Amino acid sequence: MLPTWIGCRGTLQQRWVFAVMGFFGLFNAYALRICLSIAITEMVVPLNITEELIDDTCSNLVVQPANVSTPIASNGATYKWSEYTQGIILSSFYWGYVITHLPGGLLAEKFGGKHTLGLGILLTAIFTGMVPIAVQWADSTALIILRVLMGFSGGVIFPALNVMMAHWVPPQELSLITAVIFIGVDFGVIGATTISGLILRYSSVGWPGVFYFFGGIGILWFVLWALLCYNDPDEHPFISDKEKTYLRESLHELTHKDSPAVPWLHIFRSRCFWALLAVQIGHDWGLYTLVTDLPKYMSSVLRFSVEYNGYLSSLPNLCSVFYCLFISWITDKMITLDYVSRTNARKINTTISTIIPGLLIIGASYAGCDRVAVVIMFTLGVTFMGSSLPGIKVNSLDLSPNYAGTVMALTNGIASFTGIMTPYLVGVLTPNQTLSEWRLVFWIVFLVFFVTNTIFVSFASGDVQDWNDPKFLKDEYDKKMNTKL
Repeated sequence: MLPTWIGCRGTLQQRWVFAVMGFFGLFNAYALRICLSIAITEMVVPLNITEELIDDTCSNLVVQPANVSTPIASNGATYKWSEYTQGIILSSFYWGYVITHLPGGLLAEKFGGKHTLGLGILLTAIFTGMVPIAVQWADSTALIILRVLMGFSGGVIFPALNVMMAHWVPPQELSLITAVIFIGVDFGVIGATTISGLILRYSSVGWPGVFYFFGGIGILWFVLWALLCYNDPDEHPFISDKEKTYLRESLHELTHKDSPAVPWLHIFRSRCFWALLAVQIGHDWGLYTLVTDLPKYMSSVLRFSVEYNGYLSSLPNLCSVFYCLFISWITDKMITLDYVSRTNARKINTTISTIIPGLLIIGASYAGCDRVAVVIMFTLGVTFMGSSLPGIKVNSLDLSPNYAGTVMALTNGIASFTGIMTPYLVGVLTPNQTLSEWRLVFWIVFLVFFVTNTIFVSFASGDVQDWNDPKFLKDEYDKKMNTKL
């Protein structure tokens, strides 16, 4: 049986095994992060809208699908958490998240990304499964502490993943394989919102079942990851000689095992690094506003039921998946055929992923209670944000495959502060959950998109930087030493 299994694995292209497991890794990472955004709608006592605000709110919408059996009553205690408290709870994940990005990237570059990434998701899953007991024990305080610990564990995931991609993804397949891996984010949001909605509607366990379910599948993923994936092709016991040679020839000029220490000064002097950081901040500002708070908008403003909230909150991400795969494949083809430079491809895709969604989000805010128009605009907005994969997400690998973990840790880590700010800001700006309050939130998103995209288009690059090359760094160091002598 074992020889048959080993032989079967030898016929597989292991970079695609890594891509699939990376996809499921990000699925779990985002499902574990986002499931609370749906569950919290049932964990709290519903907000009572006052009569004075009735003209600025939507009427109740009762949706009862035909031929659907009566749902099982939901269990689980409810809590009187204000909008401000809910904002703190949702943002607390990012308090820990921003801390471990840089250590996670440095550890992954030194020791490999497999265990760094795997343990990050495993611990996040365990903490998620503990939520129902912790909340029962110490209310919102316990939930905030657990969310901080989840963020602390999850902060290493993207830097470690980027380090592994630098060893497993050849340049000619960069956009496509990156898309396959990163659409795990969209499927994670889809899974978290849809499955959470079904659990909340039909499970006798109630909202605690959401955390038990996603915690369990996170642990299952870790077991498979530990068995199937390795830091690089040279460590892999079952990879074919043909694939190992292909990856070695594709990556040997870009990725080096014995790279010098991180060239901090060069990174911080790089205009393209600062351009990437700026647009990452803008992108995450919009993404976290939509991913974290769109379920609340659907529930509290548009008054969709919890089941339909799950479906409709996941619809934009489902459309984004297909768009991501298409635009990433097209981008790789156009770069390979020299129809567009790598730099211009990154700038075009980044502009599509910020300006168009920004305009659509503003349009949705002025559509008011026209639920069909709002859902269509949000769906198109999140769909076009999928261009960030062949635009923003791969750019750290463009600039420096050797230090991709560090560059990703810096840009994604600093940008993750928006995950702290946006839920808090939404809680402060929307205490009554009215249309005019949310319109201000969406205008802020558009302005952040516009400013940060302008910076990226002005200064970004898709070329490998000189400081990625160990020889360049060594020659520079020798010159400096000779000058001193």
